[in-house]
Amino acid sequence: EVEKRSMPTEIALLPFVESGFNPRALSAAQALGLWQFIPETGTKYKLDQNHVYDARRDIIASTTAALDYLQFLHGLFGDWQLALAAYNWGEKAVALAIERNRARGLSTDFASLTLPAETRNYLPKLLAVKHLVTLPSRYGVTLPRIDNEPYFVTVAMPAGVDLKEAARLADMEAGEFEILNAAYIQPHQHSSPMRAIIRVDKITGFFERVREFIQKAEFRRASQAVKRAK
Repeated sequence: EVEKRSMPTEIALLPFVESGFNPRALSAAQALGLWQFIPETGTKYKLDQNHVYDARRDIIASTTAALDYLQFLHGLFGDWQLALAAYNWGEKAVALAIERNRARGLSTDFASLTLPAETRNYLPKLLAVKHLVTLPSRYGVTLPRIDNEPYFVTVAMPAGVDLKEAARLADMEAGEFEILNAAYIQPHQHSSPMRAIIRVDKITGFFERVREFIQKAEFRRASQAVKRAK
């Protein structure tokens, strides 16, 4: 996604710093998800939040929103380091820090600003992760091989399927399925079809399992209708 937008590729590693790549991560400030959106910013970037579904925990929706926000910040400040500082500290806070330096005749780059410790360390943390990923042997780190190919695909589950049944239809362990679909807060989704993320290697048998599920559901409904008629 960052390559499509011609953004610095290390931004793909930012969830390491934000959440440890945990879509359920919640901070004391109520920032949530891979990209740690607070409720207000999530709403601004069209991430729905209700008692059933929180798009801040949606892997795809939150990534789209985060990259939109980062591109906005880059356009605002004209500098990726300042954009990242603003992502962490807030755009207004960074703008005020720039104005203070400008008023004093000082440089307004990232290194010259007076920043809180968390923001000051934010960019170095990201660069540290970048070095670990690009040069693992230098730091005595062994990373698993990850092929450059899609890992998951989005599918529509039949209406009335809860998370447990959805995991079965996806032929996935419940824990892995729930992490990939962490946006669903409630354990059951009865009212409408569920948009779910499943592993791409499971897609071949998925549609057959869904077909069987629908046929059995229709048979049960027909049998119940006959019983009621009697």
